[in-house]
Amino acid sequence: MDRRKSIKALVLGTAASSILIDACKTSADKQNPATFADAFAGLDRMKEEKAAYNKIVAEPDFFTKHEMKTITVLQDIIIPKDAVSGSASDAKVHEFIGYIVKEKTELQTPLRGGLRWLDLQCVKRYEKSFVECDNKQQMEMVDDIAWPEIEYKDEKGNIKKNGKVKPNMQQGVNFFNLLRNLVATGFYTSEIGVKDLGYAGNVSNRWNGVPDDVLKQYGLAYTEKELKECVSFEKI
Repeated sequence: MDRRKSIKALVLGTAASSILIDACKTSADKQNPATFADAFAGLDRMKEEKAAYNKIVAEPDFFTKHEMKTITVLQDIIIPKDAVSGSASDAKVHEFIGYIVKEKTELQTPLRGGLRWLDLQCVKRYEKSFVECDNKQQMEMVDDIAWPEIEYKDEKGNIKKNGKVKPNMQQGVNFFNLLRNLVATGFYTSEIGVKDLGYAGNVSNRWNGVPDDVLKQYGLAYTEKELKECVSFEKI
């Protein structure tokens, strides 16, 4: 299930939550990937920020091992590894989610409730939990909650609806929407995700002056002093 393009559009088209960008790593770091906590610790933070972060990290993990395993499977369904970049697991998105639910406690109940709902549905269908299902069964379950009905305008401006979610799947839809947003945010603010977007950030450049054809269009020209002191004309 390749949703990378649609997720990328979602991230680029909306304002991101206040998330931490993974710190730049050396070649040695890339051979031994840092954890989400290591990346945060490497940032230059204010004293108060560091204290708040250390307090959150010191708290016990919210998710059980089974819940975290389920999140890990789901995140790689949402953003799998491809020829462009690694998966959500490679970006350690599960560690980001584990951290963020301790900071934003309002996420705890909907996420835990959604994980339990998912397991109950799988037990009813396949007599086993989500992580115990094979890939085909997992994808069948995800497809039932990954495509909520949305309204949109066609080329003529008419309101249309699409989606294929059954009414009794709404709780699962709400859970999956929340998790998908967290996974996308965590991935596209990690080092892997930023590279996947092709974002270069601010880079140094050299201004080579106004092009000759533009100067001629307005009857202007550089003086000898400007050419000598201000304009380089060197190739970038």
